Amino acid sequence: YAVRINSPQVGANNIVGNIVGDRDIIIKNISKIEEAREGDLTFLYLPAYEKFFPSTKASAILVKPDFNKSRENIAYIEVQNPDFAFFTIIEKYFKPGFNLNGVDSTAYVDPAAVLGENVSLGRNVVISKGCKIGNDVKIYHNSVLFEDVEIGDDTIIFSNVSIREKCKIGKGVIMHSGTVIGSDGFGYSKNAEGVYNKIPQIGNVIVEDDVELGANVTIDRATIGSTVIKKGVKVDNLVQIAHNVIIGENTVIVAQSGISGSSKIGKNCILAGQSGIVGHIELADNVVISAQSGVTKSISKAGQYFGSPAKDHRTALRIEAMVRNLPEYVEKIKELEKEVKDLKNKLLK
Repeated sequence: YAVRINSPQVGANNIVGNIVGDRDIIIKNISKIEEAREGDLTFLYLPAYEKFFPSTKASAILVKPDFNKSRENIAYIEVQNPDFAFFTIIEKYFKPGFNLNGVDSTAYVDPAAVLGENVSLGRNVVISKGCKIGNDVKIYHNSVLFEDVEIGDDTIIFSNVSIREKCKIGKGVIMHSGTVIGSDGFGYSKNAEGVYNKIPQIGNVIVEDDVELGANVTIDRATIGSTVIKKGVKVDNLVQIAHNVIIGENTVIVAQSGISGSSKIGKNCILAGQSGIVGHIELADNVVISAQSGVTKSISKAGQYFGSPAKDHRTALRIEAMVRNLPEYVEKIKELEKEVKDLKNKLLK
């Protein structure tokens, strides 16, 4: 795809920014600053990457207005947020087309299922009895929908996704390959003989509008009621969300995190990579859990938390600093003990 740098979407109406330099450059691709070639557009917003600016071969670069424009053989697009502007251009011109059209002959659609307009189904897709599929939905190869699943308009489901019975998926949802929605919650009851008996999991999962789920995400169905992923939630790869969990709007959950059963996560939270949440607790809105932290009790106040068990970020950092200094503290304690012992010996003489 090629676009002139002074097209309306780039500069003329300030959707992205002000052009400094050659306004007639043709952009054919987008690249990282250190890998860009002639005809590429790149961006620069972190000082750590400024070292690549003198040598980049990009034809144009998105920069902040106060950037030192020391090269004349490159066009500059001045913007307040170069990264956001870069992603805006990707969305407009370079977003993947997801070219899946029509219903493949190998797909199975139960006669009692209802398909909206312009639905596309890949090879070996299974749409079971009672399913309701909205308009402009794309479901890729080998994905399976069990009975009575509902899918909203404009949703994209990539290959090898499984959605169990009675689960409901909203509009504009994206599910990446290998994700499982509505698997049984981890529920067992131990009898007098010490044997674990399975508790039937008869609830469902509700995924609201504009949610994106990464590859190999698992979201368990509720024991009763619903596991709920609310509007705008973004979930990275390899995340486990247990039964009856509720995730608030626009919360972000990063790779390898786990949320135990019946916990409630507020709005606009961030759970960084490998964070863990125990069951039956609540996190307030705007809580940030740092990477590899373990949350063992409810958090009622917005802010950043770190450690295992998770603590207020500042407190946790102070504790970490003390732990790093433990060898020095041990030596000081030994010295003090020796001094005390010497004083005692002097007094006894």
